[in-house]
Amino acid sequence: MEVINSLESEVRSYCRSFPTVFDTARGARLFDQEGRSYVDFFAGAGALNYGHNDPALKRRLLAYIESDGITHGLDMATTAKEDFLACFAERILEPRELQYKTQFPGPTGTNAVEAALKLARKVTGREGVVSFSNAFHGMTLGSLAVTGNGFKRRGAGVPLHFGDAVPFDGFLGEEIDTLDVLEAMLDGGSSGMDPPAAVIVETTQAEGGLNVASDAWLRRLQTLCRRFGSLLIVDDIQVGIGRTGPFFSFERAGLDPDLVCLSKSLSGYGLPMAIVLIRPDLDAWEPGEHNGTFRGNNPAFVTATAALDYWQDDRLEREVGEKAIVLRSALESIARAHPSLKATVKGIGLIQGLSFEDARIAGRVSRLAFERGLLLETAGPDGGVAKVMPPLNIDEVAFKDGLRILSAVVDEVVEDPKQ
Repeated sequence: MEVINSLESEVRSYCRSFPTVFDTARGARLFDQEGRSYVDFFAGAGALNYGHNDPALKRRLLAYIESDGITHGLDMATTAKEDFLACFAERILEPRELQYKTQFPGPTGTNAVEAALKLARKVTGREGVVSFSNAFHGMTLGSLAVTGNGFKRRGAGVPLHFGDAVPFDGFLGEEIDTLDVLEAMLDGGSSGMDPPAAVIVETTQAEGGLNVASDAWLRRLQTLCRRFGSLLIVDDIQVGIGRTGPFFSFERAGLDPDLVCLSKSLSGYGLPMAIVLIRPDLDAWEPGEHNGTFRGNNPAFVTATAALDYWQDDRLEREVGEKAIVLRSALESIARAHPSLKATVKGIGLIQGLSFEDARIAGRVSRLAFERGLLLETAGPDGGVAKVMPPLNIDEVAFKDGLRILSAVVDEVVEDPKQ
């Protein structure tokens, strides 16, 4: 770690939480320079839904590189891009009766969000965007303007404009439907809120603390957007690509968003790739009006196409559902075993966690977990949720090992609060 600590910027974060130099990885396990093994309940912050170095994806990528396939293509037409678009339409969009055009905005999630916000403003002629408490949509200025986390917003160093935050589902307590607030604001001619260009939402807030919006709340939100002429943008960057079970997290609620942002696990291999799915009648871009040098990452197109083999049928979705039941049972068992912690289980699918009344507990759990061979991050505005997010196809042995370590670590924290 000496080279990292002395030469890399102070902005580095994950290498502080997991202070070792990783060397190799396969499936749901990483290995550091000393050869020590770690079970991965982190999955690249959601970028590795199929684990590390998936063999089928790796073979496809190596074959493409060996054949001198195009690596960098801007938005030129390539066989890799053509294959991805055709396969994505056949495997994902058509079976769900979804009709979208695909934009490649740049390689990261925040690029997708920025493009979606810009297009919504262009199409509607409006400036404002409604977002939600505890939301996280990225680190560039437009994305930060619709992000709730105060620490990250302050990092912008400038005022963040044209965003209005309203309470997310459950933010004001279970007895209050927070969309009553939004509807009243939009209905009121003197509320100070004009009908926005768009409303951007995560169906499950990942970084915000594993807050799951109900199906009914999401459907009502879409209805409100249609009523007030605002586009509905679903940010599926972290909780899409099967993380909650189906390919898109909004499928459970039966939504058909106007714009969808995808990134992270889209390439299937951890390679940078992002897209915006656009309702065809909203594709109002002029050629080159939004671009980016690395929007044509062809090796990512290759692995993304290979990863769609996981979605030829419903086997992966069913596997996620089965593992989600095991995970929830394990987390509930841990919470029941330690009532003094007043922990609750949050999340859905294979993005669940323990929310502690004393937020500091989650940080201790994460630190001890790393020392015992488990990668586990925290989430929530105060970092009070120990977040479990393994690869979707994690093998049974690694899954059980990780849950065993997590349970033992919580035991240790209770026995010695100074840990």
